[in-house]
Amino acid sequence: MDQHAGFREVEHTADWELHVWAADLVTLLAQAARGMYALSGIRLAEAPRLERRFKLVFADRESLLVDFLSELLFYGEDEHLAFDAYQLAVDGARLKAQVWGAPIEDQAKEVKAVTYHRMKVTETEGGLAVNIVFDV
Repeated sequence: MDQHAGFREVEHTADWELHVWAADLVTLLAQAARGMYALSGIRLAEAPRLERRFKLVFADRESLLVDFLSELLFYGEDEHLAFDAYQLAVDGARLKAQVWGAPIEDQAKEVKAVTYHRMKVTETEGGLAVNIVFDV
């Protein structure tokens, strides 16, 4: 297990909470996406593999995180897609995302929304960490 990046579920009374850590912001985004999909019990179909590209403009790391995960949720709702590979680049206040995935074959539970509840991206010895609360 990579100790420099990852995610784990945090006990939460009504919603789901995820603690995510990584060495840098783009890795934090990818780990947050992987964690969100893991909490949902998402399983991708074997084929076809699909690519989507999108750009986001953001004010701070928290809004970027919420907008990025919300964009992924939108693809799940609108196109029934989820993603397991990410090429992300941050340039100033812009994110350029290229993501690869497949149709969702199975999903245990739906995430309704990503919230700002108690969200604060913090600097750590190893990089960045954040807790994300999902409305389910």
